[in-house]
Amino acid sequence: MPPSSIATARSSRCVASSPPRSPEVASQPGELLLEAGTPHPRGDWTLEHHTNLRHRIDAARRAGAGAPESLDEIAAIDTAGAALLAELTGAEYLAGIDERAPGLPAERRALLRAVGEALTRCETPAAPRPHPLRGPLADIGRRMEGIGRQQTQLLGFIGQVLATLATSLWRPRRWRLTSVVSQVHQTGLDALPIVALLTFLVGAVVAFLGATVLRDFGATLYTVHLVAYAFLREFGVILAAILLAGRTASAFTAQLGAMKANEELDALRTLGLDPVELLVLPRVVALCISLPILTFVGMLSGILGGAMVCLVALDISAAQFLAILERDIAVQHFLVGIGKAPLFAFVVAVIGCLEGFKVSGSAQSVGEHTTSSVVQSIFMVILLDAVAALFCMEMGW
Repeated sequence: MPPSSIATARSSRCVASSPPRSPEVASQPGELLLEAGTPHPRGDWTLEHHTNLRHRIDAARRAGAGAPESLDEIAAIDTAGAALLAELTGAEYLAGIDERAPGLPAERRALLRAVGEALTRCETPAAPRPHPLRGPLADIGRRMEGIGRQQTQLLGFIGQVLATLATSLWRPRRWRLTSVVSQVHQTGLDALPIVALLTFLVGAVVAFLGATVLRDFGATLYTVHLVAYAFLREFGVILAAILLAGRTASAFTAQLGAMKANEELDALRTLGLDPVELLVLPRVVALCISLPILTFVGMLSGILGGAMVCLVALDISAAQFLAILERDIAVQHFLVGIGKAPLFAFVVAVIGCLEGFKVSGSAQSVGEHTTSSVVQSIFMVILLDAVAALFCMEMGW
């Protein structure tokens, strides 16, 4: 073969391979000897001997061998052998091969240095062991952040609803009376039977419990006061509000969520209509009308349930029951209870509509936000009732 052809063939070989071996020198199998815990690599560390070298390296690592003192006895090496050598010595050892083994040929040092630097870049530092309290505290932080973000969105949506309501009040032509009447029928009239039945039963239970406790003090007559105070101030409005939170807020969320999933809200905006004015205001106004009515019915039903227990179990006649109500129960207790109804209704309606607007479009999202609207509504009703009770106590009402 001419000399020019030999030079061309040599230049076309992979740079990562070891210098060419002369035909007179036979291939030497790669070895890894251990002497006093120090490994001594010998022979050819090439892909041909990869399996044998892999077993020897695993045995050396199990024996706790350190880095080799010298690499001069390696006859030939390629990238496969350099990668095995990096497992034995560490990638940093090969990356600094120029300082550790300056006597090696320049080509071999360049190959080992390139493999070491590449493996050093690929190595990822071991993740620190997490503190046992970090996970729970992080979860609490994420939940608190979500609650804060949720309350911020609620306050912003309340402001938007109030601004739209203030704008619409001065434009009677934009009032949607048909939608309001329809929503009053659905949220108020259809809920009357369940509210009346529930408050009647709770009134009877409260009278039974009151009579059981007061009998030991010879004051069963004060069961009338207990039932009247409980339903005029608290139970009448809070039971009706909780029922609406579970019955109506979930319905609002499901309706608006389905409309968003079907892109009906986008269609309304395309037509130049405001979804808040068209869909939210009728529901808010209707609920603010329905809940005071349901609260009044709940008060009457609860007191009627207590009166039935007093008549049957405590020998308190209906005339005596009514006389005690007229003589000892002030009208301010009724006003306190009925005054909380519009506030509860507004909060329940706004939460139900806001969660409907949050629906992303899937059936799972509709279910999640429906559940969230019920939970939030009940929580806010109880929270506002507690705040109102403290306020009334401080004011002496």
